[in-house]
Amino acid sequence: MPNSSTGPAPVPPPAAGYGEPAAAPRGRPAGQGDRTACTRWFTPYVRLFAPPGTRAFALAGLLARLPMGMLSISAVIMIATTRGSYALAGAVTATGLVATALLAPLVARLVDRHGQARIAVPAVCLSAAASLTLLLCVRHDAPDWTLFAAYAAGSTAPNTGGMARARWAHLYRGSSPEAEAARHTANSFEQALDELCFMLGPVLATFLCVSLFPEAGTLTATVLLLGGTLLFAAQRRTEPPVAPHDGPARAAALLRTPGLPRLLAAFLATGAVFGALEVVTVAYADGLGHKGAAGAVLALQALGSGAAGLAFGALRPAGSAGRRFAVCVGAMAALMTLPLLASTAGSLLVLAPALLVAGMATAPAMVTGMTLVQRLTPPGRLNEGMTLAVTALLGGIAAGSAAGGWAAEHLGGSWGYAVPPVAAALAAAVAAAAALTTAAATGAPGPRARTSGRRRRATAR
Repeated sequence: MPNSSTGPAPVPPPAAGYGEPAAAPRGRPAGQGDRTACTRWFTPYVRLFAPPGTRAFALAGLLARLPMGMLSISAVIMIATTRGSYALAGAVTATGLVATALLAPLVARLVDRHGQARIAVPAVCLSAAASLTLLLCVRHDAPDWTLFAAYAAGSTAPNTGGMARARWAHLYRGSSPEAEAARHTANSFEQALDELCFMLGPVLATFLCVSLFPEAGTLTATVLLLGGTLLFAAQRRTEPPVAPHDGPARAAALLRTPGLPRLLAAFLATGAVFGALEVVTVAYADGLGHKGAAGAVLALQALGSGAAGLAFGALRPAGSAGRRFAVCVGAMAALMTLPLLASTAGSLLVLAPALLVAGMATAPAMVTGMTLVQRLTPPGRLNEGMTLAVTALLGGIAAGSAAGGWAAEHLGGSWGYAVPPVAAALAAAVAAAAALTTAAATGAPGPRARTSGRRRRATAR
């Protein structure tokens, strides 16, 4: 079995036609066409998992990522229940968010430089120890400052989603259309897993904390994080090789990469959509006297996003990735007006399907955005680049939560739902402005280049 220094054995490129629906033969019996039409959507995912070891690291990655939807809400419930202060609970989790923004890119940089297993194992052990320390501090009534320190120390957990995407990018490396289609399907699959974690995590955490004891959610999330990451790191067959250290060139700031800063700004605004939508929905449901139903309503938004992500991954992408990203974010901005319109009815039964439909543009935007990050980031710093994208999302979530909370409290009614479409419109504007930059950085021809090419061909004729 190859180690991280030599890298895994090369994986054959996907078969021709990867990601394309299979053509239906003529003369098919009645009813068989529907089955074939259903089966063809799964074909790209069957091909995706053809290389040995892919299922193992995907399952381990799911276990390791489920806690990302559990830890924050578990800490809030645990601290608020035992200390009687939501303000303290919110301040502690906000401190952890800031610590994550500072530490996550550093951990990702170490992963790129020294290998996934070599860095992820000690990083997750430190994070698990910090989470258990937080639990003990709460349990034994330690001073408040210890809660801040323990929760911040838990931010050393590695970005398993970024490491999984890096494995897919290495397995299906190259610039062929088949390899690009495989990476598109892989990014769609990983985005669907993220949505699943954010859909199930809060529900599981709330159930454990309320049904068992306040610390149950944090304890379970810590066990899943530690066990899942260790299992993920043990899958050495698919681990990308460590890129050689190239001295001063490697020390250059990744944020100077052409096109990447604007792309991260779009991720920042997109995160504001998520943060505002969550807070506003909780406040809206509470105003209607159904606060307990807020989690289920938000789960529909994640369900719509996950389903759209899987369907998007079965299609073969066409055109410039920068342009696709601008179109997807623009579609998200348009669909985010649906919850605003539905909220005027004053009914969760009307709001729920609007959130389901609005979520369907989220995953395609995120999938295309992550594809752009992979193209813009140097191969030896892929984990760092994707972690910067996640960090931008987290920063946007924090800003969106604050803006959505202010709007829900001071404007009242359905006006809080005006924040998500405004943030999405800002993200769309930034994505449109970044499309030209990313096209130039990734080598995709712009509109003028394509027009000039057509004119030259016409002249030649």
